[in-house]
Amino acid sequence: MFEKKVYVERREALKRLVEKGLILFIGNNEAPCNYPSNAYYPFRQDSSFLYYFGQQRDGLAGVIDVENGEEWLLGDDIDIEDIVWYGSVDSVADMAQQVGVAKSGPMRELKTLVDKARSAGRPIHFLPPYRHDTMIQLMDLLGIHPREQKAAASLELIHAVVKMRSRKSALEIAEIEKACAVGYAMHTGAMRLVRPGVTEKYIGGQVDGIAHSLGSMVSFATIFSQHGEIMHGNPSPAVLEEGRLALCDAGAETLEHYCSDNTRTMPVSGRYTTRQREIYDIVVECHDHVLQVARPGVKYMDVHFDVCRLMATRLKELGLMKGDVDEAVAAGAHAMFLPHGLGHMMGMDVHDMEGLGQIHVGFDAETRPNLEQFGTNCLRMGRRLEEGFVVTDEPGIYFIPALIDDWHRSGHCAEWLNFDLLETYKDFGGIRIEDDVLITADGCRFLGEQRIPYHAADVEAFMQG
Repeated sequence: MFEKKVYVERREALKRLVEKGLILFIGNNEAPCNYPSNAYYPFRQDSSFLYYFGQQRDGLAGVIDVENGEEWLLGDDIDIEDIVWYGSVDSVADMAQQVGVAKSGPMRELKTLVDKARSAGRPIHFLPPYRHDTMIQLMDLLGIHPREQKAAASLELIHAVVKMRSRKSALEIAEIEKACAVGYAMHTGAMRLVRPGVTEKYIGGQVDGIAHSLGSMVSFATIFSQHGEIMHGNPSPAVLEEGRLALCDAGAETLEHYCSDNTRTMPVSGRYTTRQREIYDIVVECHDHVLQVARPGVKYMDVHFDVCRLMATRLKELGLMKGDVDEAVAAGAHAMFLPHGLGHMMGMDVHDMEGLGQIHVGFDAETRPNLEQFGTNCLRMGRRLEEGFVVTDEPGIYFIPALIDDWHRSGHCAEWLNFDLLETYKDFGGIRIEDDVLITADGCRFLGEQRIPYHAADVEAFMQG
């Protein structure tokens, strides 16, 4: 937990952005896994609740009355039965004091506060819920059916939270740097283990263990696979094979729940083949290009398309693409190889604030998403960059057999794609390289004191060493 004043100042800033009404933050409850007392571990608090109220215990709610300035932390104190099993914890009143909240009480008082505000005709602000128990709680409080709650969530509160959480403070950046240090250990640990005969599952488990032993948890389910062309390929029992590529996309969370997110793609045999190296070096060039062009005031959508044009130019040099590069990118032909966006916001959520609606987080009134074009419709971050933003830089080139067959059969973008040569790459897999980027006053920089090897020669040297 940060110092008390951090949470006090955040709530005061939120009151200035939300002009009137009652602001409601419902914290997470324990989530049972396969029977009631066997919960998913470790417990993960809702990120916006953490941001404003700081407490990681389950079963809490925070209330802010914008007009009179009152703040409440509500929850039930645990009884002796729980203490026997889980040990003593601070009382709700103590937890409220720790984060500068003047009032506290049992959870039943939440309905009293909400009913009083509703009877006075005051707005009740809440964020879009994503857990079903929270949806039921909101239905009991407000009478809004779960299927209608996303639409009923407060746009005023969403915009205020996005505005505040998007720009990271020095304290938050320091936490992300800690997560990057754990990420370094995770990825270099994977590189040391990759060799023919080892299973994906074994390496994925070792990567997860590093995150749990050095931080709080993984920031998302670890991706480790020889099928790098599958965007979210979880570790399988498959044995690593000579000549294949292994893609590791993994990140850590700190004890304060700030995240890292990195991807590396390494040769199972320890050395890239000539064909692998040709594609790999293109991804490296695209990855490094971001450092040259990302800065405050630049749209990340423009950075994305800069990368797409560079990628298309290099793929044309290899004969995989053809024709005019600008026309090819405008038509979406590059999405054969890069069917996702360049990156996303990152902070307390690895896809930061995604639950609030990507159109509010990665876009704004000026920059709108293109939901019609394949690939471009997966762009999570397009708005102008600001100092203090943390975004991922994750270009990739993938050879997806089903996509090659589908576009070949339909003739989609045939003017810019060499399908005969693409047929010979169906067994290639995929390559992605990802790092976390902080937007600074005059440019940007990678986060993490130690750089996970990613240039081909450095990866090979590390794996041989």
